Amino acid sequence: MTDQPNANSDQSGAVGTDRLGPRPLERPAVDQQQAAVFGRPHGVEGAFDKLYTPAPNGNGQKLNLAPPTPESLAEAFSRPAGAEGVRLQRPLEASGESGASEDPLWTDTSDPWRDPAAGAVLAGPAVVPEEDETEKPKLPKGAQLSLPEVLFGRRVQPKALALLGVVALVIGAVGGLVGWWVADTGSALTGSATISEAEAAKERPPGSLADIARRVSPAVVSLEVVKPGADSGEQGSGVVIDPQGYVLTNEHVVGTAVSDAATKITAVFNDGTRTEAKIVGADQKTDLAVVKVNVTNPVVMQIGKSSDLQVGDAVVAVGSPLALQNSITSGIVSALDRPVTAGGDNGAAPVTYSAIQTDAAINHGNSGGALVDSTGALVGINSAIRSSSSDGGSIGIGFAIPSDYAIKIAKALIKDGKVKHADIGINAASTVAGSSTMGAQVRNVAPGGPAASAGIKEGDVITKVGDHVVRDSAELTVAVRSHDPGQVVPVQLARDGALLVVDVTLGSD
Repeated sequence: MTDQPNANSDQSGAVGTDRLGPRPLERPAVDQQQAAVFGRPHGVEGAFDKLYTPAPNGNGQKLNLAPPTPESLAEAFSRPAGAEGVRLQRPLEASGESGASEDPLWTDTSDPWRDPAAGAVLAGPAVVPEEDETEKPKLPKGAQLSLPEVLFGRRVQPKALALLGVVALVIGAVGGLVGWWVADTGSALTGSATISEAEAAKERPPGSLADIARRVSPAVVSLEVVKPGADSGEQGSGVVIDPQGYVLTNEHVVGTAVSDAATKITAVFNDGTRTEAKIVGADQKTDLAVVKVNVTNPVVMQIGKSSDLQVGDAVVAVGSPLALQNSITSGIVSALDRPVTAGGDNGAAPVTYSAIQTDAAINHGNSGGALVDSTGALVGINSAIRSSSSDGGSIGIGFAIPSDYAIKIAKALIKDGKVKHADIGINAASTVAGSSTMGAQVRNVAPGGPAASAGIKEGDVITKVGDHVVRDSAELTVAVRSHDPGQVVPVQLARDGALLVVDVTLGSD
């Protein structure tokens, strides 16, 4: 606060009761060494500023060594107007006296700068614009700076900038290669492998197994035989032999549908097409049947001649073993004209036929499928296997009905729906071991039959029928059925140690 004259102060400057005396000066002892360093020069008694007098400026005034006080600070902290030369003093309340000065410092409450109790409020801008900015004329826009100018202040040439970009790319590429190398060689168990690959494509010349499979697979179908209400049924194979949709298969594959008209047969082609198949005819004695499917322009199997086969010829079996559709196995012809007796299950008569033996793998489901030669032509219908295990798996002994005989039966079934077989009119059994003559021994002769008319008697041993040698009863059946009903064939037999030949006119069953 400012010092104001009052009744308790004298004009001589003595300290009154309302003033505080000055504090006594503390003069600590001075170190002589420090005084020698920092003391006044010799012969100087006053202040240092007496040795320096600033040169006058152009206006004849001395230079101000300190910068001017900011206007805002001078206005806030300077003495009020008219109080120049007045010293500050303590308030009367501090000395315990009552009353206030005639012109106290805090009486002007209109000025928040001088009112300690004034609250802080938001006001207008500190600097009021002298004129509206919108009324100022807009300056024309200059040329915009390019990226090099912004980044480098026009101190980098374009060539240098391009070179810098190339260097950055090279550094990034080198860093990537180093990272890849570290990652690739970081483990002792990983690294690059050198794998040799065939440069040329797989060769599939005409006549190869792949070529045969490609050509014959579309002509082989899978047959599903399911009774009404059953979740599953029997499955076999079939061969398309005619463009009208006739499919040749085994009788035991579709036997359930033959005895039960409500049983449904579905043919599944190798492209997944499914269609219903109808029974055309079936022959239990030869184990052959024909069904027909309603398809347009089916792929038809080329029919070959089984009589041209020789032991050792390559053959391929095509079918659906164990419900695995479009399966291919290969092998050779192991034997020809092999008499086979199969079936006879559930009270049915056994089937006897002259078969092609092959070591191509044949399993359940292959029945009715195709056996083709090296040209892809049909030479047999896969029908039976011989197995030493209880599950009936393949051991490399399979049998197929020769195509010459199978196609003959198929034509008869397509024409008439049934087949007539040649019959000799006897019952025979294989000769016992140790007998002098091997063949089929006559057990009984049907009265008035072909054998009785030819003079064949019980006990005779038939050893040959036409050109077919007979070594047992199965071969006798095969030899007789290889001829047509009404055909006259020579029959060689042994009677009382003598060989006889009689002509027999075969009948029909």
